[in-house]
Amino acid sequence: MGVTVDVHQVYKYPFEQVVASFLRKYPNPMDKNVISVKIVEERKDETTGIIYRKRIAICQNVIPEILRKALSILVIIFWRKVSILKVPTVQLEEESWLNLQERNMAIRSHCLTWTQYASLKEESVFRESMENPNWTEFIQRGRISITGAGFLNYILETFASTFLRQGAQKGIRIMEMLLKEQCGAPLAE
Repeated sequence: MGVTVDVHQVYKYPFEQVVASFLRKYPNPMDKNVISVKIVEERKDETTGIIYRKRIAICQNVIPEILRKALSILVIIFWRKVSILKVPTVQLEEESWLNLQERNMAIRSHCLTWTQYASLKEESVFRESMENPNWTEFIQRGRISITGAGFLNYILETFASTFLRQGAQKGIRIMEMLLKEQCGAPLAE
């Protein structure tokens, strides 16, 4: 089945500043769950000028503790049976295509951990705002599907959608704070 989370934000900062802040966003003391981010591949297409990057993020696995606090004893019993989910860290892969000429950056990311139980994918775009060329629009769609948990799949997916939505909002708050620190007050209309 699966659930989808959509996010839309307009940053009142120019595209180049927003992208630079995004690429430096993690690790960050405002989100201690992201342990590290490493660029594993980077290249520029000399014909188009598009810069391709592949990054791997290592994050703390917060799911076992959150589930213990949030869900019933039934989930805890099930959770103990699925020991693969109790890993200390989770790996995410992010690929991005930065087109400075057209002022957009497309991003695709997915989870490399637990692929036999869950699929987590996000597609995002940063682009010049149509409302104001000095602002940047951010659009993100995340999708999670959980399998192998029987009747708990839906419960876990519902929980995951709340977790993803909260994580996206936290990421937006971090970006706003970084932009304000690095670039000053947002640009007015």
